[in-house]
Amino acid sequence: MSTSDTIRVEVIYALPARQEVTPLVLPAGTTLQQALEASGLPAKYPEIDLAKGKFGIYSKLARLDAVLRDLDRVEIYRPLIADPKEVRKQRAAEGKVMKKGGGPSEE
Repeated sequence: MSTSDTIRVEVIYALPARQEVTPLVLPAGTTLQQALEASGLPAKYPEIDLAKGKFGIYSKLARLDAVLRDLDRVEIYRPLIADPKEVRKQRAAEGKVMKKGGGPSEE
């Protein structure tokens, strides 16, 4: 095979404590789903659901049938455990309370 017949990609799965990086050399024309399956990550981590999960290429959501290009970074996204809008609201409310106090009291 010449180099134009293959592509090099990385499949990334970010876990809470570390990142799992799987470099692959695949045939040109490989889809995102084929790369995920070739990585072995869905078999290793049963919480990765190809039917319902979210995946991307360089931080942009992508469909499973997206054709990959050389040096693409395929990302497996974990479901959010908290709504980011709610977390921001809570932080903002906590910040307002803290700002009113202005730190330890000086008597």
